[in-house]
Amino acid sequence: MDQTHIHLLITHLPIFGSILGAIVLAYGLAKRNQQTFNAAYLVLIISSIGAFIANQTGEAAEETVEHIQGISKDLIHEHEESAEIALIAAVILAVISILALFAAYRNWPYSNTLAWIILVVSLATFGFVARTGYLGGKIRHSEINSNAAIQENTVDQEDE
Repeated sequence: MDQTHIHLLITHLPIFGSILGAIVLAYGLAKRNQQTFNAAYLVLIISSIGAFIANQTGEAAEETVEHIQGISKDLIHEHEESAEIALIAAVILAVISILALFAAYRNWPYSNTLAWIILVVSLATFGFVARTGYLGGKIRHSEINSNAAIQENTVDQEDE
């Protein structure tokens, strides 16, 4: 298994992990349960680690596909730009989740406020990583790339 395979496998972790962590955290806020908060923080930290790994393997994935006919360098660039923003959001999410775990361990009085902040940041991070995943999918999946679908229809009509 090479870095391209790892990239394709791991990219789903930050997408699903960030929304799952947000759901678990929202449940914890509703039930006011510190153990549920901690579980959510761990999911969000693991999700952020996945975003870091996806970012680190992205260059190898780019090198694998950039010479394939029909691959848009513009789509690759757009995906890459979005990935940088998503990574920053994921790092911020990981840092404040680690801080929240430390705050829970120390019984800080602001743990509940921190949980609400992390919920908002996790939802924002989900938006960034989901958009990045969507843009990455457009690189190779013509069924979600409207320009590629139009080009394929044009080629099919020309063949007739």
